[in-house]
Amino acid sequence: MSFFSVLLALLIEQLRPLPRVNGVHEALVAWTRWAGRNFDAGREHHAWVVWGVTVAGPTLLVWAIYVALLQFSLLLAFAWNVAVLYVTLGFRHFSHFFTDIRDALERGDEVTARRLLAQWRHLDASELPRDELLRQVIEHALLAAHRHVFGVFFWFVVLATVGLGPAGAVLYRLSEFASRYWSYKNRTVGITMNERLAARSQAMFGAIDHVPARLTAFGFAVVGNFEEAISCWRRDAELWRQRNDGIVLAAAAGAVGVRLGGKAPPPLAPDRSQGFGAGASPQEAEAAGSTPGITPELGHLRSVVGLVWRSVVLWMLLLALLTLANLTG
Repeated sequence: MSFFSVLLALLIEQLRPLPRVNGVHEALVAWTRWAGRNFDAGREHHAWVVWGVTVAGPTLLVWAIYVALLQFSLLLAFAWNVAVLYVTLGFRHFSHFFTDIRDALERGDEVTARRLLAQWRHLDASELPRDELLRQVIEHALLAAHRHVFGVFFWFVVLATVGLGPAGAVLYRLSEFASRYWSYKNRTVGITMNERLAARSQAMFGAIDHVPARLTAFGFAVVGNFEEAISCWRRDAELWRQRNDGIVLAAAAGAVGVRLGGKAPPPLAPDRSQGFGAGASPQEAEAAGSTPGITPELGHLRSVVGLVWRSVVLWMLLLALLTLANLTG
């Protein structure tokens, strides 16, 4: 049932994607804010409580609904799987920004492309040169594809296999959102925040994303330049502060042959290079912070799209084979 659930959810999401502003996202923001406001009193154990309420609570609820529906009808349980995957998995959650930026760059409208990137990632992109703008778009698109597709895919399949239905998809998406939400609040809100909450959320998501990040990187290697992807993975993953992000981005850079990492200091890029430590010169930062490869060009955007889609096909084929083996076994 997992294969058909994912396949149908992806098809529906391509035909009728959620709008940019939708009730699901608004409800998620309201729920996370409510949990922090009512359960966070600034201490270490409160960070655990807030994370549990925010992430574990809805995950258990989704599983309980799946179990209840399964008692009545397998078809209802299947429909619940598809519905949950529809709001948690898919490219259209972020691809409109990527597509609009690519179209603007193809028209030569870099001003619009920078404005769209700033809107997408909540950063100041007004001074980015063209090659850095392209690098930013590629990196954020790769991470978005991993977090909206491959990570959700992995946890859904794993937990569905042990009878938890779509709980895995909710676990991954909520843990990723909580990590991003509290980190953003901790950086931008002009009031005292519980730093333990941001740190705990990031640590939990890092643990949950440990295996999916490596499988995503392996998929990129298989469908791209395998030797270069593995080489970059082993050599350059440490260039990013978040190890999981570094593995995904380094493997993708090698698979496509594009230079990622480099000049932009945090927070412009996704937890950029350790080469931007105190006392590092711009030349040292550039040397320490980039993977080998070609400077990003417009054609690399299409190469990245092809890499991601080939990887999706790879994992869907593997899941189809596992499903077939299970049915015939």
